Amino acid sequence: MSTQGFVIVSGLSGAGKSTAVRVLEDLGYFCVDNLPPDLIPKFAELCLQSREQVNKVALGIDARGGGFFDHVFESLATLKKMGISYHIVFLEAQDDALVRRFKETRRRHPLAPEGRVLDGIAAERARMEELKGRATHIIDTTWMTPAQLKEELRTIFAEGEDLERLLISIVTFGFKRGLPLDADLVFDVRFLPNPYYVESLRQHTGLEEVVRQYVLKFSVTKHFLTKVHNLIEFLIPHFIKEGKTSLVIGVGCTGGRHRSVTIAEELAQMLRADNHRVLLQHRDIKKDLLE
Repeated sequence: MSTQGFVIVSGLSGAGKSTAVRVLEDLGYFCVDNLPPDLIPKFAELCLQSREQVNKVALGIDARGGGFFDHVFESLATLKKMGISYHIVFLEAQDDALVRRFKETRRRHPLAPEGRVLDGIAAERARMEELKGRATHIIDTTWMTPAQLKEELRTIFAEGEDLERLLISIVTFGFKRGLPLDADLVFDVRFLPNPYYVESLRQHTGLEEVVRQYVLKFSVTKHFLTKVHNLIEFLIPHFIKEGKTSLVIGVGCTGGRHRSVTIAEELAQMLRADNHRVLLQHRDIKKDLLE
């Protein structure tokens, strides 16, 4: 079984575990959702012995089992003894997003069937903390659509030489709405001239050419992009050396619609030209203009 061939998908209820399992199934993984953790080693053994040569497996597990942690960590230790390498994908989201999703689906939280959803979320976060700490990939789906989650998983689990390269996720955001929870590096571009104060540009975004030309015409912008690009290129081999498989870069301005978007688009283009795997997400670009 390949190093990418055994994937455990877990995370907070409502964060997208079932969606992730379906995406991996579409990528050719043999998927089993809600497998009891103590059955993981036996299932892995059956896959190794299969005449059909099951080389790619994805298992969805969650915190609903009473003895979840005892069994899951014992099972992971057994996999290691069996010589099976595995990846853990952990899906999370902010509390308000999880509450909204439970309300939209009218579901009760599995850890608080008779109580408040927030109580269930808090209990689940505490129960899942250790597994999250062991995760190979942590994906925050707070602002993701199912299509964006699919894109990120497809990039992570691409075949061939892409597996050896660091996955770089660039997230733009507005500081007034908070930093991305999973950011490893954050760059503040609020020092750049703000298109919001140009009446003809206010309703546009950094994806549009008129805003892009405005932001990039200043020498300080070009100087900043060069320095950030060089810094990231310097850091990447050191991150890889330390075993890091993904890097989340936050680029923020006041509202997350103009400067940060243009800078992130340019930075992504520069990194892709250097043959890096780059995902790009504009978290606040569709939010109301409330500068």
